[in-house]
Amino acid sequence: MKKNLLLLVTFLLLATLWSKGCSEPVDTTSVLTQGDIGISTQKGSYTYGKEVRIYIQNNTSAEIIIKNECPSEYLDVFGKEGEAFTQITASHEIDCSAYTDITLAPKEKKSLSYSYWTYSLFSEIGTYQIRYTDPTTGTTYYSNEFAIEEPSATTKFWREVFFKPIYNGLIFVIKNVPGHYLALGIILITLLIRTILLIPSQHAIRSQKRMQDLQPKLEEIKQKYAGNQEKIAMETMRVWQENKVNPFGSCLPILIQFPILIALFYTIKDGLNPDKVIFLYDFQKDFLLSNINTKFLAFDLTKNDLYVFPILVGLLQFTQMKLSLARKKNKKEPAKKENSVTGDIEQANKMMIYFMPLMIAFFTASVPAGVGLYWGVSTSYGIIQQIIVNREGKDKKEPTVKVIEKS
Repeated sequence: MKKNLLLLVTFLLLATLWSKGCSEPVDTTSVLTQGDIGISTQKGSYTYGKEVRIYIQNNTSAEIIIKNECPSEYLDVFGKEGEAFTQITASHEIDCSAYTDITLAPKEKKSLSYSYWTYSLFSEIGTYQIRYTDPTTGTTYYSNEFAIEEPSATTKFWREVFFKPIYNGLIFVIKNVPGHYLALGIILITLLIRTILLIPSQHAIRSQKRMQDLQPKLEEIKQKYAGNQEKIAMETMRVWQENKVNPFGSCLPILIQFPILIALFYTIKDGLNPDKVIFLYDFQKDFLLSNINTKFLAFDLTKNDLYVFPILVGLLQFTQMKLSLARKKNKKEPAKKENSVTGDIEQANKMMIYFMPLMIAFFTASVPAGVGLYWGVSTSYGIIQQIIVNREGKDKKEPTVKVIEKS
């Protein structure tokens, strides 16, 4: 259980870093200081489909106001054809209430995202440039040239095999539920996924439970044969075999959920953007993504929530860990004196019970609330499974562990 959760948190952190992209950043300082208005992209190249983000800086001593042109893009985008640049325009049916004029105080720098126009403006592999023409003076300011590059084979595989099916599945559910509620879609798709994984995940929970019951004996083996790694490995393998425990049996369901979680993260984060209609299967392209209701109680599931969802998810994770680390006690057997090894195990378990939920809570606070809803529903489902496993064979004896020493 501990290794699985550590693996999960590590994967989530790596995925978050990966989502930010890994191409070389641009030397924005030298680009932004050119002219009265400096424009620079954050990176010199972007993989097709990745968010393009720019900096714009006011180098004058007066305030500059750039008019809001929503639902069109912020500043003009030009694509290179041969030796010349041609302007590219796009307009979507998006909520413009959050968009205002861009006001730049003297020497101020701001960051602007083109996430709403990723596939409509940057639809071709090639070279691009951002420009702004001052309507008062007629002066045009240019960004650095940057490239949109072909996605890797891994990215293509990920999008076709994981993202598109899960994205379309969620949209299909939302399209067919009353009110087109995102929350209801997330809940139903989560229950569907967990039910599909019911048998392997139930097997994994049982495997975790058996490993937890055997852990004190395995630690005794490590202490008894300290320094003899070959003997420790041999005796550990013997204990596993005699008790029919597969140490890797609990990993598969966790690994399966990784791509599902990441796909849902991207779906909720910006998959409801009309620009992402490119990923919808043909039979769904007539559904307007703008019809989706993203509200859930007092929350917008596409926005981050720093308090309620992290606390709830953390508490659910704590409950699940508490249940998963609970060991069966045989009342017929006399109480055994706790040795130092067992005490260390219990202490480590207690630390993990509190540490991992905090990690998951921090992660939940860093992603859209919809991801937190998915994680909360999925964890609740897991808690029910854990309770069922804990009750199975409640009156049975603890596993009989044999350690046979060779002469």
